[in-house]
Amino acid sequence: MKFASDQAEIAIKDTLTYLSKRLSQITYGAHRKGGYPIGSGAIKSAHKFICHVRLKRSGAWWYADNSNHMMALRCARYNGTLERVFHRYANTIPLPAKP
Repeated sequence: MKFASDQAEIAIKDTLTYLSKRLSQITYGAHRKGGYPIGSGAIKSAHKFICHVRLKRSGAWWYADNSNHMMALRCARYNGTLERVFHRYANTIPLPAKP
């Protein structure tokens, strides 16, 4: 193969090396057949739905720590692990002493 320049040759060889080391990660046809999404559209949409809808409501404001906790709860809700997360943390909250 003839390259336009030494710089082009290096860039092309580096790219081929990079891709050849990751062949198992770039099997897009198999992923499509398996029903997995290709691209970032689904993630961007989920991010908007989970994060923006809750945190960017009109008039809403959040402290960073509180917003991180809220996002953790919303993610747990939408990925089906909220009950497990709730029970795990419920057992760590100290209860007030009985009179």
